[in-house]
Amino acid sequence: MNDKIISCLAYNGKVNIRCIRSTNIVEEARKLHDLSPTATAALGRLLTITSLLGKEMKDEKGTITTQVKGNGPIGSMTAVADNNGNVKGYVLNPHVDIPINEANGKLNVGEAVGTQGMVYIIKDIGLKEPYVGMTPIISGEIAEDFTNYFATSEQTPTVVALGVLVDKNGVKSAGGYLITLMPDADEDIIVKIEQALKSADSISKMLNDGRELVEIAEIVTGDHNIMYFEDDNIPRYICNCSKEKMERNLITLGKNEIKDILEKDGKAELVCHFCNKKYLFSDSELQEILEKI
Repeated sequence: MNDKIISCLAYNGKVNIRCIRSTNIVEEARKLHDLSPTATAALGRLLTITSLLGKEMKDEKGTITTQVKGNGPIGSMTAVADNNGNVKGYVLNPHVDIPINEANGKLNVGEAVGTQGMVYIIKDIGLKEPYVGMTPIISGEIAEDFTNYFATSEQTPTVVALGVLVDKNGVKSAGGYLITLMPDADEDIIVKIEQALKSADSISKMLNDGRELVEIAEIVTGDHNIMYFEDDNIPRYICNCSKEKMERNLITLGKNEIKDILEKDGKAELVCHFCNKKYLFSDSELQEILEKI
């Protein structure tokens, strides 16, 4: 089944909800980076929220970068999405192995990420300087940290739910949703949503049970008369790296560093963080780069 993002309005336009099925995106990341189950869940959640946020951008050339830099053993995580929800990402320690949380029997993402650190959102919409927002990590579970980000940095009351279900064969289901209250949402609506969320299953379970995204939007809002906006776009894990981009990275090292590489190794091999593709620069290519600087 293809991944998908939908947008809906609930309670006569007073509540905005966006849902994503990101199973294929997260599975692709798992295979590319050889992720452990815990790293799959952690990076999968970040890829999921980043894809959703990217789809919100109106600028066709805009990108959004999210970073979670905690004090846990998984290290920093980064994800980048375009305005179609296509996303890529990586984690510093892809093989981190944390025992399952005995209290709930789930992967211990919070311990892997850490409870101290920062969440960053960088929006590049073609202006001279990108917008950078940041808030402290509060749990390391990603969804709670982004809920706090929206409330603190953007003063927007938002519910964030993210989930990744993993078994020995890979990613069974992954997805998430954002529920955003409009200024005219009254207390009665808030109570109805709170009650709906209490009785709803996790997003990963609902997806694994075969629930459609529209059905999930109805379940988590408690409104069975939502307005659904059809979108044929399929978000994917896409890395747009190239040898030209890697060459620009080499140029930023400066002449002295490139000369040092030539003297010691006679060549350079650069690896893309996002897809692990390798780019080899020969002696003659490095010489040509030096002449350009």
